[in-house]
Amino acid sequence: MTTAKASWYAAEYSNIAPILCGQSLLWLEEQRLKALSQFSEQGFPSSHEEEWRYTNVSAIEKKKFSPTINKTKNLVDIEWLKLYQLQEAWSVVLVDGHFSAELSSLDDLPVDVLVMGMADALQKLPETLENYINQSVNIDENSFIAFNTAWFTDGLFVSVNAKRILEKPIQVLHVATQQDVLAATRTVIILDKMAEASIIETYVGYDNAYLSSTVTEVFVGQNAHLTLYKMQCESEKAYHFGGIYVKQDRDAHFTHHNFAFGALLARSDIHTDLDHASECELNGLYLGVKRQHIDSHTRINHIKPHGISRELYKGVLDDRARGVFQGRVIVAKDAQQTDSQMNNRYLLLSDDAEADSKPQLEIYADDVKCGHGVTVGQLDEKSIFYLQSRCIDEEVARNILTFAFANEMVDRIKIKVLHEMILEQVLIRFPQEGINKEWL
Repeated sequence: MTTAKASWYAAEYSNIAPILCGQSLLWLEEQRLKALSQFSEQGFPSSHEEEWRYTNVSAIEKKKFSPTINKTKNLVDIEWLKLYQLQEAWSVVLVDGHFSAELSSLDDLPVDVLVMGMADALQKLPETLENYINQSVNIDENSFIAFNTAWFTDGLFVSVNAKRILEKPIQVLHVATQQDVLAATRTVIILDKMAEASIIETYVGYDNAYLSSTVTEVFVGQNAHLTLYKMQCESEKAYHFGGIYVKQDRDAHFTHHNFAFGALLARSDIHTDLDHASECELNGLYLGVKRQHIDSHTRINHIKPHGISRELYKGVLDDRARGVFQGRVIVAKDAQQTDSQMNNRYLLLSDDAEADSKPQLEIYADDVKCGHGVTVGQLDEKSIFYLQSRCIDEEVARNILTFAFANEMVDRIKIKVLHEMILEQVLIRFPQEGINKEWL
């Protein structure tokens, strides 16, 4: 049934359409209008839907978010931006959903690597993008995907040629600066066979209420290796809905590290399809305080034999925060000798914090090795007592154990400057008394 909110977006679309990228492309216009029609019919996801039963998005119904008509780089505090820009990395900056060439730094990028805004890519490479946009994701999966398809203003296109090994990471920095802005972006990442790259998606914003809607489509070629990081540090008043949808060719390797710290309400989807003997590793850490709601939804689809997947998500929740993990592993009938392990662990620091976990295994093959585990609990009193017996104050002991729990995921980061930035974000959100940064 069409909601009033969906009706408002449908009516507003005709006013905003001229600023959306790729309007001259018939195939993209058809996709946008189809997506808009579907969103107008369905509205935003409801908690009555199984995939959204733990996450109520009705709060955004009270607001009306609109994309900006003009690029707004002049609204960005350059010194503030530098706090989030990584050294020794190529930097791409998108401000309120628009690519900013002036704020980006792509000097010395290899000639066989393409990095450009989605608006530019749709002008220069329309035939290429027709083969990739909405190919790893379906607007029928949920209405936020349809919403993004209709409304994305810009985004990023990355293409790495065969056998190219990038020596530096590419950081994609999404910045939201305005109240009630809709920052809707679409990113396409392509790694040809035997290529290797690391890409870092970073989401930050001023202290405003705004909506970030992002879809990243990833294509990892045969025997290619991609490590993708996501650090979400949005405003405490913001709403974040981001999805990463991956297709892996034979022998492809994909690793994802998801760090969710910000936003009042946030959901991240990571879905990947594995071909023959391809491998994926999904790691996640989410920290919730006050009344934050952080939802992580993963799906690993083993389509062909000999695939390997590993997944570990951890959540630390304090105050009245709520964390949700929904992990799903599907093993197709032909995906014999699949090896898959999934684990989800929660640490609750207050009696009012809430954790929901829903691991799912759907196995249609008979020669597989699959398993999953979930733990939800508070700090171990025996461990606290042990530290106290070593002359450590109880509060300090609790801090040490909390950081040790979270730091396992931080230590998996191989890029030093990113490791330091994420560690700093962890330290900001929890008491630091008795914690020496050098120890971590």
